[in-house]
Amino acid sequence: MLDMLTDRCATMCLLVNLSLLYPSYTLLFQLSMSLDIASHWLHLHSSTLKGSDSHKTIDLSGNPVLRLYYTSRPVLFFMCAGNELFYCMLYLLHFTEGPAVLLGPLGAVGLFRIIVWLCCPVSLIKSLISLLHLVTASCNMAALDSAERAKKK
Repeated sequence: MLDMLTDRCATMCLLVNLSLLYPSYTLLFQLSMSLDIASHWLHLHSSTLKGSDSHKTIDLSGNPVLRLYYTSRPVLFFMCAGNELFYCMLYLLHFTEGPAVLLGPLGAVGLFRIIVWLCCPVSLIKSLISLLHLVTASCNMAALDSAERAKKK
């Protein structure tokens, strides 16, 4: 739980700084922060209530996307690293393009901009996974609430 908390706090600090550097994108950064916090908190809470040993322990008959996300270390690493790299490169890009890379007919493009282009789809997919996380955790919480109410009757 501490690992997840420190990850969320670090990402939020970076997104707050990006909101200051790119004010026209503040709403997107705020939405990203809210989605990240809400999806992870609700997933962790529902996992705890279900008695799971870890938030990474999921029902293998559940959603196939989340199953792959949590059971494949390379996929989890790639998605998390790509997402964080996207935000870090946006930060650096505000100050410099980075070393120039020759891209044939496109001419020279800054390395930081290239990495932003490459990591942007990863960041978008990670956001979609977080949304899926939120929906799945909400369904789990609803099922737990329903089962608890049925016991009381």
